[in-house]
Amino acid sequence: MLTNVFTKALRDRWLGMTIGAVALALYLLAGMAVYRDIDVSIYTDLPEPILELMGISADTDVGGLAYGAIYGTIGALTLAGLSIAMGSRAIAGEERNGTIGLLLANPISRTGVAVAKGAAIVTITGLGAAILWVAALVVPRLLGVDTDAVHISALVAHLYANALFYGFLALLVGAWTGSSGMASGVSSAVMIVSYIGSGLLRVIEGWEDGARLLPWHYYDSGQPVNNGAQWSNLAILLGAALVFGLGALAGVNRRDLREHSTGVTLLDRLRSQPLTQRIIERLAGSTRVSRIWVKTASEHQGVLTITGLIMVATGALVGPIYNLMDDELKELSDQFPEALLAMVGGVDISTAEGYFQAELFSLTAPIAIIALTVIMGTRALAGEEARHTMGLLLANPVSRRRVVLAKSVALVANAAALAVATFAGTMLGATMGGLELDAWAVGAACVHLTLLGVVFGFAALAIGAATGEVKAATFGAVGLGLGFYLMNSFLPLNDSVAGYARLSPFYYYLESNPLVNGLHLGHAAVLALVAAVLLTLAVVLFDRRDLT
Repeated sequence: MLTNVFTKALRDRWLGMTIGAVALALYLLAGMAVYRDIDVSIYTDLPEPILELMGISADTDVGGLAYGAIYGTIGALTLAGLSIAMGSRAIAGEERNGTIGLLLANPISRTGVAVAKGAAIVTITGLGAAILWVAALVVPRLLGVDTDAVHISALVAHLYANALFYGFLALLVGAWTGSSGMASGVSSAVMIVSYIGSGLLRVIEGWEDGARLLPWHYYDSGQPVNNGAQWSNLAILLGAALVFGLGALAGVNRRDLREHSTGVTLLDRLRSQPLTQRIIERLAGSTRVSRIWVKTASEHQGVLTITGLIMVATGALVGPIYNLMDDELKELSDQFPEALLAMVGGVDISTAEGYFQAELFSLTAPIAIIALTVIMGTRALAGEEARHTMGLLLANPVSRRRVVLAKSVALVANAAALAVATFAGTMLGATMGGLELDAWAVGAACVHLTLLGVVFGFAALAIGAATGEVKAATFGAVGLGLGFYLMNSFLPLNDSVAGYARLSPFYYYLESNPLVNGLHLGHAAVLALVAAVLLTLAVVLFDRRDLT
């Protein structure tokens, strides 16, 4: 498998895509089982503008609902996210790890490396799409659900093209900047803004054509699951991916590549400034690593900055967009069934609070904060072992327990900082839209958000402490996040299993409607308790395991 760059890239990246696709297949099985036992009229009886906003056909059935909800949204975001991870690490990741020089020392050109990496993205993303396609054929047969009216192959083709678009965008940015953080951040920001904006602009009178400027429009605007493949849209997405690939080739061949990471951390910049030098040096401590948490927090400044800017920008957009929506459309939202509203926290989405919760706090903010905390939790222990720096860290007079606790402090601090950015974006959006949001209630929602992120960050920390494996910590924590989100979203739709939604951290995050009712001490305490248990588990496991 290591005979060339292409096969090595396949070996390094196939497992993550396979795990992600298989997890989505299992969630399709669970979701379709839930939808099979409910009356789909709670969807199909909704007014036409609402159906258009949700991307649902008026004559959809159980199969169409399951594919649309799990594959159409969660599946598209997941597959594209995995493709972004591959694209951002293809060139920039080799530079960050200091292996680009070793790679090019072999008889292979820069163009050959870039082409091989791009071919690996195409192949591995295709593997994920193939798993989803097979699952989409098998699951309904296992459950006895009729899917004859659903265009499965068309939906998967759009999923594949959409993922390639963002994967090659990440490859392009990484090839020109040499920064994997910049590549993943820019691509993820484009994906999230496009995902939110394309759905909203299509239902705002006079702004419909603006959706055509967003790539997500070409993924789902024709509702391929109901209407079949939209060939012009597929051509645009694949053509753009090809252009990005050619641009990446130009970037690799024109730029001076770095054999080692030479980035300067925020801590270093502050230490170099006379006004902040004394304070930072006191915080940083001595050469005995007395302030591990400061160093750890600073090491993740790139991810924090990018996700923070995304949250500020997204929050700032929501307020003005709410005002642009037709009053009739806002009133139609009152017709949403109670079970359906439970998926976004049970609020009235015709109100400003409900709209912010549905568009920002129900999905976008959790994705952002869980991505940040899982990255930090994964790299905190398992990442140190993978980089062979744990021995150097523990050679200082510092205990294992202190290392875990210091890393956890940094994780909590960065999660809180991202929540502050979300608060700032929300209040900015409310101000720009002339909306009256209770600042204390927004702050309460951000406290819930911080606790949610810390729970999954500590889950990654505990898995990394137990295994020392970066992949196990990453996929374990992300898998838990996706599973619990779907559990909280779909179980309330079926009365016989609705009570099990209380097992999901997402239930305690939004069920109390913090944007309306403020801080719920009981739910916040549950999240804090779960986080404390996971942290204790991480300390015990790390203290007792033989480190690699």
